[in-house]
Amino acid sequence: MSDNPVGWFEIYVQDLRRARQFYETVLQLPLQQLASPGLEMWAFPIVSGGRGASGALVRAPGVPSGGNSTLVYFSCADCAEAGARVVPAGGRLLRERISIGEYGFVVLAYDTEGNLFGLHSRE
Repeated sequence: MSDNPVGWFEIYVQDLRRARQFYETVLQLPLQQLASPGLEMWAFPIVSGGRGASGALVRAPGVPSGGNSTLVYFSCADCAEAGARVVPAGGRLLRERISIGEYGFVVLAYDTEGNLFGLHSRE
């Protein structure tokens, strides 16, 4: 078993170009295309031996996006700053920066595909 309970995540999308541009803009990091037969996949950065989990945007024929019950939190230096990029990138905010006590702060937002996700920072 790994140190972290989440080993990988996938965010299913219909418009991969739009979703990729959204996440690259909000998180200010590049995604990398993965070779996968029958699927289009773009991975978030993977740091070998790093904390947390990585995952990918996935476009798969017949697999719906949006309206799911999975919530992925992306770590960032300042969730308010990243959250401010959500609307200009084509998404929408559900909840602006709020305190979660000793655990830091979060922003909740929807991406361009209707998926709810979180941004987390200690400050």
